[in-house]
Amino acid sequence: MTAIIDHAGFAVSDFAAAKAFYTAVFAPLGIVVLADFTHEGEHHAGFGKDKPDFWIGTGKPALSGMHLAFTAQSRAEVDAFHAAALAAGGKDNGAPGLRAHYHPNYYGAFVFDLDGNNIEAVCHAPK
Repeated sequence: MTAIIDHAGFAVSDFAAAKAFYTAVFAPLGIVVLADFTHEGEHHAGFGKDKPDFWIGTGKPALSGMHLAFTAQSRAEVDAFHAAALAAGGKDNGAPGLRAHYHPNYYGAFVFDLDGNNIEAVCHAPK
């Protein structure tokens, strides 16, 4: 499968807290920090598996939250993502479960991150 988006990113209100949150949340999905640097006074961290696909940085956060969904390889990873997000300070926005209105095998979980963005882990595989 070819991705149509190369990478995504947004500003966070507390870089250290957001980096810790996403490090914990992404661990069950096998996503790690691949880049971490400061450039012209702005801090940036890029997360991914092979390349940094998701970025956070300092700056002015968006006024309205955004939604990002991250691929999970199994339903167990979705469950672990949700538990890790709540343990790291995220707020529940939809417990792990099937969302058959998307398709019969859509298994996802939703949480609000520390800045109110709606993040999701989703597995499309049957069982």
